[in-house]
Amino acid sequence: PRMAGVRSDYERVLKQRNTLLKSAAMARRHGGRSMDLSTLDVWDQHLGRVGAELLAQRLDLIATLQPLADKAYGDVAPGGGPVALEYRSSVGDDVGPERTRDELYEQLIAALAGVRKQEIERGVTLVGPHRDDLLLGLRGMPAKGYASHGESWSYALALRLASYELLRSEGNEPVLVLDDVFAELDARRRERLAELVAPGEQVLVTAAVAEDVPGVLAGTRYAVTAGEVERV
Repeated sequence: PRMAGVRSDYERVLKQRNTLLKSAAMARRHGGRSMDLSTLDVWDQHLGRVGAELLAQRLDLIATLQPLADKAYGDVAPGGGPVALEYRSSVGDDVGPERTRDELYEQLIAALAGVRKQEIERGVTLVGPHRDDLLLGLRGMPAKGYASHGESWSYALALRLASYELLRSEGNEPVLVLDDVFAELDARRRERLAELVAPGEQVLVTAAVAEDVPGVLAGTRYAVTAGEVERV
């Protein structure tokens, strides 16, 4: 919830800053008066402050999620890892969880200053958390384009299970939803996944073919046929 609030604040400031940059770009194209840069300086500070907070929270989250995802992948596909989560920041390559919020603020402000001319020309904010990306690695290679179909599904499941364990570690017992995932897994991975999620207090599983769901998940089952729901 706290990160959602910070993200909302960031998006609000980003929208205001982009509006200012678009106005400057329009004025420049039509030979109008140049923008008062002191106004942009103020919005840089706002964006830097809330952007540094959002960036710090993302970096902390990924650092916490990384070992959970690696373990979950090993559980779903034994011997198939390791996996790696790498945060790619538009602010610079030296952005990491060891940075303080003040340091991240200074880095973001410096990055904004470095692209100010291009931003005024294009009318859009070119650096910041909204431009960042998360690189998913598998055995030292990018998962995208390298992982097989089965490995990609195992990776997606590992991230879901890691998020689930993270929420549980905070004292919550979330509902785990697995929507037709067993159809994409071989028999060994189906059984392994079922064993992993069976102890959960609330697990909802959907499947087009009932036989795809291993017997260890012996909870209450419902069949949906032509819009009619019936307990089986």
